[in-house]
Amino acid sequence: MPVQLNPDPSFKDALAASDRPLAGMWVCSGSPLVAEICAGAGLDWLLIDAEHSPNGLESVLAQLQAVHGYPVKAVVRPPVNETVVIKQYLDLGVQSLLIPMVHTADDAAAAVSAARYPPLGVRGVGSALARSARWNRIPDYLARASETITVIVQIESAQAVDNVAEILAVDGVDAVFIGPSDLAASMGVLGQQEHPDVTAAVEHCIKAAKAAGKPVGVNAFAEATARRYLAAGVDFILVGADVAMLARGSEALAARYLPPLGEPVQTPASY
Repeated sequence: MPVQLNPDPSFKDALAASDRPLAGMWVCSGSPLVAEICAGAGLDWLLIDAEHSPNGLESVLAQLQAVHGYPVKAVVRPPVNETVVIKQYLDLGVQSLLIPMVHTADDAAAAVSAARYPPLGVRGVGSALARSARWNRIPDYLARASETITVIVQIESAQAVDNVAEILAVDGVDAVFIGPSDLAASMGVLGQQEHPDVTAAVEHCIKAAKAAGKPVGVNAFAEATARRYLAAGVDFILVGADVAMLARGSEALAARYLPPLGEPVQTPASY
């Protein structure tokens, strides 16, 4: 007799159950081994990224499997807000999606529709073939699927900031996440995530989410900035990335043991 399973709680359940902001990190290496190492770090959540990272369906699946046994929530960012792509990620067993480049309420509504079966949406039905339903080992999966899926939309443009109230009002948007890097670029201050206009826009979105009663998150690698946004009331935050930590850590190791570039190497005197 096959094993009968229940879906795992998704990210919206973790947000609802927590009495503090949830702290997480990016997983961008594409490696299931690195994802598993990060899953055991004690953080609340991981963002497995397929927009700016070398991830495809197979590597996302492997990372979901690698982190599944750990007490951490996996959120996955697909490369684009597109119905077929979202369907494929959901069928892999992704339960929590971060949808990039949502600029309008229509963009947000399209993401929600892609994550829901008819008549509430347009998600294609393939539960007998898919890990999401554990190949129909989750009873009543088709009827329960929407309860188990979290749709987070990313606010990362000046247009999205202008439309944030309308985006938040879309039924089925469970949370918003603010991306200061693309936001800064769209505001004409590329690479200046700490620019006063950018931080003001981020804080405007935080206030809008609070007014709408929906969770809000943000990306902030600089600790002072992260503390600022936590004080402003964000409900979840990303504070680092696997590849960035490896880059900076390996650079520090080289700086500790090698002479600066351009300086002669000191060789020991011969005897």
